[in-house]
Amino acid sequence: MKNILETECVTKEFKGHTVVNGVSLQVPECCVYGLLGPNGAGKSTILKMLTGILRPTNGKVIFDGHPWSRKDLTDIGALVETPPVYENLSAWENLKVRALILGISDERIKEILRLVDLEDTGKKKAGVFSLGMKQRLGIGIALLNYPKLLILDEPTNGLDPIGIQELRQMVRKFPEEGITVIVSSHILSEISQTADHIGIIADGRLGYQGGMPGEGRLEELFMEIVTKQSCECQKEEK
Repeated sequence: MKNILETECVTKEFKGHTVVNGVSLQVPECCVYGLLGPNGAGKSTILKMLTGILRPTNGKVIFDGHPWSRKDLTDIGALVETPPVYENLSAWENLKVRALILGISDERIKEILRLVDLEDTGKKKAGVFSLGMKQRLGIGIALLNYPKLLILDEPTNGLDPIGIQELRQMVRKFPEEGITVIVSSHILSEISQTADHIGIIADGRLGYQGGMPGEGRLEELFMEIVTKQSCECQKEEK
């Protein structure tokens, strides 16, 4: 199976402190890849390097078979941190602003509104949307330019159970549209119900990468990796 994205020993340091340490990801094409880890493990830093927000201190990012460059952002959609939504505009108007910049048709806007289940919001301003609706609009904006890869950083944070279920169902459909998804989370149950492949990050290091383990094994594997990485870091500090 072809990998749409790989990282080769990617490291990120801030003022001499290593936040991401030699991480080599392999993300198969047309799958949902779950990047799991405790808060502060380095997940967001990795995703920011994949989207060009940060530059790796060391290592390489390979996208679609070639070294990543800023030109590849035309094939990468991302929702990192808060959705980039104009609250005084409707869902249609939010998408139209980006569509005009990208030279994208109104038909694509209609398609996106259907895809993220916002086609019935009419002239309703985004400022009165629920958090789940704003998340879906943010994902819609990220999907406008037909990306091959969609990157979502903790997308279920703050959502109620209905919003989480809606988002989960939507993400599961994307590989059928030819879109690979990387989704980060610290919530095991979310990743277990969404992802085909996973990577487990702890203390900035990749402790496991592969298919989803058997039923009931994810929590055991996660705790094993987190405990092991924590012990290794304590030994190095001594």
